[in-house]
Amino acid sequence: MAVYARILRAPNVAVLIAATTIGRLPFAINGLAVVLFLREATGSFAIAGLTTGMLALGSALGAPLVGRLVDRRGVRLVLPLAFVHAAAVLGIWALGAADAPTVALAATACLAGAAFPPTGSVLRSRWPELLGEPELVRGAYAFDSVMIEASFVGGPLITAAIVAAAGAQFALGVSAGLVIAGAALFLAALPGDHGAIAPHARASGALGALSVRAIRMIALTTLPVGFCIGTVEVAVPAFSDAHGSPELAGVLLALWSVASGLGGLAFGLRSTDRGLTDTYVLLALLFPLACLPLAAASSPPAMALLVMLAGAPIAPLIASRNELVAAVARRGTGTESFTWLLTALVAGLSAGAAVAGVVIEAEGWPAAVLLGTAVAALGALFALSRRDALRPEPATY
Repeated sequence: MAVYARILRAPNVAVLIAATTIGRLPFAINGLAVVLFLREATGSFAIAGLTTGMLALGSALGAPLVGRLVDRRGVRLVLPLAFVHAAAVLGIWALGAADAPTVALAATACLAGAAFPPTGSVLRSRWPELLGEPELVRGAYAFDSVMIEASFVGGPLITAAIVAAAGAQFALGVSAGLVIAGAALFLAALPGDHGAIAPHARASGALGALSVRAIRMIALTTLPVGFCIGTVEVAVPAFSDAHGSPELAGVLLALWSVASGLGGLAFGLRSTDRGLTDTYVLLALLFPLACLPLAAASSPPAMALLVMLAGAPIAPLIASRNELVAAVARRGTGTESFTWLLTALVAGLSAGAAVAGVVIEAEGWPAAVLLGTAVAALGALFALSRRDALRPEPATY
């Protein structure tokens, strides 16, 4: 754990981690808060679900564009983006309260997702500059993956507390405040010229970060991982419902995230004997193997143990992927490179969740787990067969 202590003692790093954590919480708050608020305001789960889906779609489609703008125009853009995101989230509150048309809610939610400030991606692209030592940089990517899991555990808990105390609409207000506070704190703590334009981002052409073969491959192999996660996140509630305890789903998914975080912490302390590409491919192969036993869960205690087994490789896989992206990304395209991974992950999650619902209705929750595991396994085998495409290309700039 000494590695993590050294990371947090580095200049500005503790504040930057705190700022990105604050800034990520709205991402984890908004989905649940929008569903609860619009279900109450409109009386329709369909409207609530559509709006939440558009929030995710806006994030998936907008993240690479926003990342490219930040790479080219400077990090100071994260604060205006935060204000746009916050205004759109508050707009959902206002439109829902005014019984506005569904199309207005959907469009506003899409804008909110697209304008989400990419402070986490910026920080990941800056770890080598901020920390210097390879050991600390590796630990920072692992710690970052743990903080992502912490945000997705903490966000729903914060939402639940605010809903119980004041109402779902106030959770949206808190989310709007947090995203602005996180972006402002991040800019204040980040060293360097926030307005510098990256010439290499311009040189990468219309494809931007995707002009690098390895970035395309990493994004492509992230899709099946997201698909598997999406199927599990639907199958676990279906399992809980089948065992007569729907509320158990929240506990099981929290255990899944906690195990992921613990796995990430352990991963950050590893030795460096294995190369980045080999580590990424190995974890991609391990993930479906860890998820496969979920289909055999016969009781809630068994499922609790199995979700922890399945969750343990997630944060290490994310951390190894981020390390690899940092190694292969073209200079000046770091923020956009990391946002493409968000797009791929969200796309996979959405597809996996949608397909899992259909499979569960027809065949039951174990079939959904098996399908997600099979897709993740095929993706891992594809990464294994094309691992040379995941390696850094010779510099040409």
